[in-house]
Amino acid sequence: MLNIDAISKSFGDQFLLDQAGFQINPGERVGLVGRNGHGKTTLLNMICGQDHPDEGSISYPSGYRIGSLSQKILFTENRIIDEAMLGLLEHEKDHYWIAEKILAGLGFSQDDLSKDPLQFSGGFQVRLNLAKVLVSKPDLLILDEPTNYLDITSIRWISQFLVAWPREVLLVTHDRGFMDNVVTHIAGIHRHKIKKIKGDTAKYYLQVAQDEEVYEKTRLNEEKRKKEIEVFITRFRAKARLANMVQSRIKTLKKSQTKDKLQKLKDLEFEFNYLPFPGKQLLMIEKLSFGWQAENPLIKNFSLTVYPNDRIAIIGKNGKGKTTLLKLINRDIDYSSGSVKMNPGVVSGYFEQTNVQSLNDNFTIEEELIMSSIHSDRQAARNICGAMMFEKDSALKKISILSGGEKSRVMLGKLLMSSLNLLLLDEPSNHLDIEACDSFISALHNFEGAVVIVTHNEMFLHSLANRLVIFKNDTVDIYERTYQEFLDKEGREEENNATPKKIKTAALSKKEIRQKKSEIIIKKSKKIKPVKLKIETLENDIDKNEQLITQINEQLLEASNNQNGKKIQNLSKKLAKFENLNEILFDDLEIQMDLFEKIERLYKNQIEEVER
Repeated sequence: MLNIDAISKSFGDQFLLDQAGFQINPGERVGLVGRNGHGKTTLLNMICGQDHPDEGSISYPSGYRIGSLSQKILFTENRIIDEAMLGLLEHEKDHYWIAEKILAGLGFSQDDLSKDPLQFSGGFQVRLNLAKVLVSKPDLLILDEPTNYLDITSIRWISQFLVAWPREVLLVTHDRGFMDNVVTHIAGIHRHKIKKIKGDTAKYYLQVAQDEEVYEKTRLNEEKRKKEIEVFITRFRAKARLANMVQSRIKTLKKSQTKDKLQKLKDLEFEFNYLPFPGKQLLMIEKLSFGWQAENPLIKNFSLTVYPNDRIAIIGKNGKGKTTLLKLINRDIDYSSGSVKMNPGVVSGYFEQTNVQSLNDNFTIEEELIMSSIHSDRQAARNICGAMMFEKDSALKKISILSGGEKSRVMLGKLLMSSLNLLLLDEPSNHLDIEACDSFISALHNFEGAVVIVTHNEMFLHSLANRLVIFKNDTVDIYERTYQEFLDKEGREEENNATPKKIKTAALSKKEIRQKKSEIIIKKSKKIKPVKLKIETLENDIDKNEQLITQINEQLLEASNNQNGKKIQNLSKKLAKFENLNEILFDDLEIQMDLFEKIERLYKNQIEEVER
């Protein structure tokens, strides 16, 4: 179990965390969410011991092992299998089959296992790092963007693997669908605090929105009440008969704490500039062939016509040619045969997953955007900076100090500097946070031109794609339907072949599960019914008292205006009586609510245990 208690962390004048904390309990798989730059990676570094909080503590039991996926590439062995086996536990050092199984799930073939890791692409090298962590069987598995550079099949495999993982997981990913499939809880960094809830991202963001709405309503009500008290004090300060009431309200005013108005958090809000195109076809690809080796082509006799408003998703395993196809369309590499023709008037923009390396580290964000277009000026660049959440002085940050997510936003900003009618996008979501991904999907929906996108993010595929280019079994096919229709028709053979199965000991039959669940529900009903009735009674009593207090306050005001001392005295006693009673009722309500939640949690855990 991991306990994070009242930690604070800042860099200079930038506060990331302020007295924040949460727990990861046995068996929980927690998704960590938060905007880019708000402290997710810093928190992970502190948990792993690579950084430390300014205040507070991070603790876990003696002997508790933490395994973290490293994005740094450093290999010491000459074979994939030997490198993966370095992560095995001491008593399993020769259990090569454990490493083989995990490597297979991550897309390595049997032939790959004897090859040198340095022969593989950066994406496969990251997978090898992931395999080394998974085989070590840590108590807490920390994964920071594990789906970057993985194809859909591998993502599904690791999703099922993590669901079957018997210990704890802390996961950071931009892929909302992947996170929701895996986690049992969400912990979110929001306004320098950490809030943890049971459920998925939708439930978390709804809860945050509701909390902020309640906070704002409470703040406004308290401000209104405070003004009413101030008016009362000002009006009756000189009245000797009301001295006690005035003093009481002065004390109340001193004790009351003013809630600050919540600062509006800016979301990524932008749209691509559309260049009108009058033609019917933007791009024609005819009998295109390409291969790094002539005898083994990646793409053979491939033809495709791209129309305005197309949303074409290119899918398939890594290394099969998806990115290569985009490079061929963009004329970054020469094809072996065939043709790629863009109609006159077509202006394309290309986002490539490694293009962040092309940014000039010595430029500011503003300068990088200005240099991206011959028609741009400083004001246009500043406007784009604002849309990309680089406002005011943030636009003057050097590229060299930006995070991966911030560099991706700069790359998107460069696309926004020009008017386009064709977008070529290669894994555009890899370094964006969840909120930014949502905004990006919205911008692509609103773009009037065509989009050709390589992505492993199934939320993008479900939301956008109306045509598919599928790399499968050394062929490239076109599917003229949506991604969901493709899944329904084709099935998920590769996923089924690669999915690890969670082994249950002494598995219950469906009938036994239903019977046990029924027994638990009956027990829960007996326990929770009297508590629920008590809560309803208390809420009704509090509501009645609140109404009476309002009426007495109105009568007091009237009596004060009429200078009716005796009535004021009687009403003041009544008011004190009902206010004291309400305090008692509220205390009792809090106790009953806590009891209600404990009972709910206890029996919910029992049901989940039966269903496992």
